[in-house]
Amino acid sequence: MTPNLSDRRSAPEADHPVPVGGTPTEVFRAFLKLGLTSFGGPVAHLGYFRDELVVRRKWIDEAEYADLISLCQFLPGPASSQVGYALGLLRGGALGGLAAWCGFTLPSALLLLLFALGASHLEGTVGTALIHGLKLVAVAVVAQAVWSMARALTPDWQRGAIAVGAVITLALLAGPGGQVAAISIGGLVGLWLCRRTSDTPPRTLDFPITRRVGVMALAAFGLLLVGLPLASTLNDAHGFALIDVFYRSGALVFGGGHVVLPLLEEGVVRPGWIGSNDFLAGYGAAQAVPGPLFTFAAFLGGAMEPPPNGLAGAVICLAAIFAPGLLLVTGVLPFWSSLRARPLVQAAMRGANAAVVGVLASALYDPLWTTTILSPGDFAVAFVGFVSLVALNWPPWAVVLMTATSSVAFALL
Repeated sequence: MTPNLSDRRSAPEADHPVPVGGTPTEVFRAFLKLGLTSFGGPVAHLGYFRDELVVRRKWIDEAEYADLISLCQFLPGPASSQVGYALGLLRGGALGGLAAWCGFTLPSALLLLLFALGASHLEGTVGTALIHGLKLVAVAVVAQAVWSMARALTPDWQRGAIAVGAVITLALLAGPGGQVAAISIGGLVGLWLCRRTSDTPPRTLDFPITRRVGVMALAAFGLLLVGLPLASTLNDAHGFALIDVFYRSGALVFGGGHVVLPLLEEGVVRPGWIGSNDFLAGYGAAQAVPGPLFTFAAFLGGAMEPPPNGLAGAVICLAAIFAPGLLLVTGVLPFWSSLRARPLVQAAMRGANAAVVGVLASALYDPLWTTTILSPGDFAVAFVGFVSLVALNWPPWAVVLMTATSSVAFALL
């Protein structure tokens, strides 16, 4: 019989893999569904993950999920993909982590590669309205996540105050730096206010990665960050320069796909590998597909002039931009599992988790609300989607269908 994930325990100092509770096939199917339906950017993705994997499948609980979000917010790279990869590792082992990444990433990567190779894209009144409807889905999903996570993670005035403080911090200091600052402050305040909170002690999250493997992953991250620029300088082959640009872009950016845009533009437009108009057209197409925005790399790899391009270029760029974030998660998780079981770390994480609620609430307003709710009709569609998720327990795909259809109907009236 497959062991129940909730029954697993391990000694913090153990240096051997532990059993997992699922299979890579199960993980791939779950994340393929998410990869086909998760529109709206990293904040919305975390909402979809929570609905599918925390609420419906019960792989982990709310506090554990918030812990993973807090950890990945501190690391450079695509936070939603890193959270998904960690969940895949937890559920299905090393192959489960790979399956989670493939299932969540490949649908949008293939769509953007097809676009790069000349496939037609949505345009006109109906196409624009359909894309806008998908953004309205994201508003509803994130609102549901904020509502549910606030109830679970801010049950007292101390943590409620930390969440409010996170919102204020982000109002004063916008951007990924503000997010890291808000969560850091939340953790520090949690050391002071949340020590006596009578929560049930968290069970140990047993990731099937040894500490030796973790150290090797961190070493590989650093060696590639230093070695790739040197290799591209000493070797004239375009492939080395290509890998260097995309690896550095994934390794040095906090905040996800939108934040990586200037680095990618500097790396591929300025040297003339792709024209500015094509670059922006691909970025626009990336907004219309589900999954992580980092799959914009597949478009760039497929559309660039100098070889390797096409399918080979897409694969190289996609692997290079995701590799640093996944190496960092692999390196940190073996140590994180034991650290989070300590009382002081638990207090800090209570504060950090409360701050995550504030970070999500701030993101719900900007950029989601400010760029999506443009009329009373938009508000009505998003509100109906929110109620459908919270009160009627509709599955996300049904809300996607309803909001997209409603958006098109409003546009045609």
